[in-house]
Amino acid sequence: MTRSFNLTIGYAVLWAVLLLGTACTKPSIPPTGELKVSQPPSSGTLQPPQKTPFGKLPDGRPVSLYTLEVPGGWKATITDYGAILTSFAVPLSGANVGGQTVDVVLGFDSLDGYLAEHPYFGAICGRVSNRIAAGAFELNGKQYQLAINNGAHHLHGGRVGFDKKLWQATPRLSESGPALDLQMVSADGDEGYPGQVTATVTYTLTPAGELRVEMSATTDAPTIINMVHHSYWNLGGHASGTIRDHELTVFADQYTPVDAGSIPTGLFAAVENTPFDFRPEVKPAVALGAAIDALPPSADGKNAGGIDHNFLVRDPQVDGQVDGQQQGKEVGSTMRSHAILREPQSGRTMEIISDQPGIQVYTGNYLDGTLKGKDGAVYAKQNGICLETQKYPDSIHNTDWPSTRLDPGQTYRHTMVHRFTTGD
Repeated sequence: MTRSFNLTIGYAVLWAVLLLGTACTKPSIPPTGELKVSQPPSSGTLQPPQKTPFGKLPDGRPVSLYTLEVPGGWKATITDYGAILTSFAVPLSGANVGGQTVDVVLGFDSLDGYLAEHPYFGAICGRVSNRIAAGAFELNGKQYQLAINNGAHHLHGGRVGFDKKLWQATPRLSESGPALDLQMVSADGDEGYPGQVTATVTYTLTPAGELRVEMSATTDAPTIINMVHHSYWNLGGHASGTIRDHELTVFADQYTPVDAGSIPTGLFAAVENTPFDFRPEVKPAVALGAAIDALPPSADGKNAGGIDHNFLVRDPQVDGQVDGQQQGKEVGSTMRSHAILREPQSGRTMEIISDQPGIQVYTGNYLDGTLKGKDGAVYAKQNGICLETQKYPDSIHNTDWPSTRLDPGQTYRHTMVHRFTTGD
């Protein structure tokens, strides 16, 4: 009883602080058509996620949508198909905004959009995210051939990866806020991978508006795992157009160069004096458009005109990082800031905090205006940015990099936190 009373008082105090902070900030109004009027839980109360129908799969299995909501207007919606984050509502800053929020995640209004071909909007990707060269690797002396679904390579777990699976969902109220546990089993041989893998994802929305994503996996045979969360963010609102004016900070001194097939070359390169220099020491913060325009054309002339690269995130507890390892301690075992994204018109920011050694920055270069999203929005090139915390791409072919191998008895873990400010 005492603990429940203290938790209730704590949430009430935190809600009061949030209200005070919001009232002291300048109103920020996104473009017409993006505002939503929220009716959040009453002050000081937290509720488990609410479940609603979201359609059916072609085989007749029902799909559901879960709404995580806390006082202040913060709200996330997640479907058990692909463990996809379909929306994330951020409250407008300032007084007298009438509970208005703006949705900052690209996506679709209905399940049909997610069942059709799309660029992994909001999904959990696995078993192994990003690319594996030629879709082939060796493990314990045995060769494995994975599904080829990106030119000559394997991308984001294959043709039917974790993003296209129906997960078992369990909504609950955790000590940190409303939470949704999702679990699925990937059979031995799924998309060519060895071992039966049980994967779990937990989404949690805190009273402060933080979105926490915790991924884990176990296996009954040696395999490889590198899961990511693949939301496309636009802090001006999902329908507001380009993210070229967004300012990006990445806590990284090096990145992994790639070849014409977007496969890492195996080398690390310094970001200094390159368009990839998003270090916090660079002032003012770099606008994405300026960085993109400074990129050299690719040798084959097919440069998509944007960023799609992995950055080696600084680890303050590991000095002198060498090839991703230092004195037996894997870089990426500590939670620290990976990146900060800022939309200058509203002043909204999103900080990405994670325990992973790398972060993939992808500026939506292949969005081409053919996808019709929520509220009738048309998503064109660079209308969203992905910030995917991860182990380095194609690590299975670079043995001195942080390993993606998972053995029986081990548990793969990956945590990322999205921390927001509502604006100037």
